[in-house]
Amino acid sequence: MENLTIAQKLEALIKLQTIDSKIDEIKIIRGDLPEEVRDLEDELAGYETRLSKYEKDIATLDDTIKGYKQGIKDSEKLIKKYEEQQKNVRNNREYDAITKEVELQQLEMQVFEKKIKESLQQGEFKKADIEKTQASLADRQKDLKNKQGELQVIIEESQDEEAKLVKDREKAIKQIEERLLLSYDKLRSNVANGLAVVSVKRDACGGCFNTVPPQRQAEIRDRKKIIVCEHCGRILANVEMVLVEAKK
Repeated sequence: MENLTIAQKLEALIKLQTIDSKIDEIKIIRGDLPEEVRDLEDELAGYETRLSKYEKDIATLDDTIKGYKQGIKDSEKLIKKYEEQQKNVRNNREYDAITKEVELQQLEMQVFEKKIKESLQQGEFKKADIEKTQASLADRQKDLKNKQGELQVIIEESQDEEAKLVKDREKAIKQIEERLLLSYDKLRSNVANGLAVVSVKRDACGGCFNTVPPQRQAEIRDRKKIIVCEHCGRILANVEMVLVEAKK
């Protein structure tokens, strides 16, 4: 690889760019479908997390209600105990003290009953939220299934071609030195149309369409060094050679 001439390096870059552009075309055909599928999957995961939280909240409310009901039973037992004690009091002072304890337990029972009612109401709200979320989940699951079906059809139509292109790309990058490959990949990631290697057509850069001076074009034709566009930084591989049609 170290012994390759500049011309050979440029040819290797042209080949890689051609392969990558074909892969890009396949991705363009798929459009936003892959991203839409990912977004729907994330949305569904969010609904499922929300449902799980609602179910935990309801389970917590059920446990809380059980605790309140147990508190009522305990108060009822104490009231019976105090009522039995009232039968054996020796004076009004003891009677009044026990009566006050009974009243406190009755008040405690009322508080528990109120809290049970509030908890049951919260549970109903949670159940309504669950039904609403389940309906949304079902709708989005249908949407996801449809989108996945559309994407699968497109993938199946192009998967053989894409697999071949990926293999060709793996072979092509072996012919390019690491430093040059890194520059190429960086250029591709920084331009909207993915063209890092272009030719000069009609005296203009095939990527940004700015004019390339005649002297510069002569240097590009000589292929004695790698020339980049002074405006966009793309590698200018040749003059008047149709490499890849740049998309405005």
